Amino acid sequence: MEIIAQWAQAFIGVFQRGGEVFTGLVSGIVPTLIVLMTAVNALIALIGPERIDAVGKAAGKEGFAATPLRYLVLPVISCFFLTNPMAYTMGRFLPEKYKPAFYDAAVSFVHPPLGIFPHINPGELFVWAGIANGVQTAAGDAKLASIALGYLLTGLVVIYLRGLVTEYITGTMWKKAA
Repeated sequence: MEIIAQWAQAFIGVFQRGGEVFTGLVSGIVPTLIVLMTAVNALIALIGPERIDAVGKAAGKEGFAATPLRYLVLPVISCFFLTNPMAYTMGRFLPEKYKPAFYDAAVSFVHPPLGIFPHINPGELFVWAGIANGVQTAAGDAKLASIALGYLLTGLVVIYLRGLVTEYITGTMWKKAA
């Protein structure tokens, strides 16, 4: 009987701990996230959505010189201003042959900036918050900031390479299908 009581106490303890974490998020990161989302929406209004869309159109130009714009700048702007999952709609400005690679780059970038720009992918914020809590406990705030920055910079390299590789694979597959 005592084992069942211990199991029941452990079971409810999981939910009590979850409630404590939730309370911490509501009093900590959630207000920050709401203010950040409001600021980004204000920035979009100030810049003008048509200017952000113009970047998308420029990224669709032919040639290797346009690849940094297509697989670095456009995914970053899309993720920052439109957030996940709306960021993928910026691919509408690209020719069909570039859409799979843009999507690959954009979908790969919704996680790396979470430590600095949590509004980009609020649905995954809880994953970052859990990791950040462990790092912060073990190493402090300074280490957390350097990890967040390193994750962001690594993400930029990865999305560019993924865009290039996916563009190549897509082009090869379409040539074989024709």
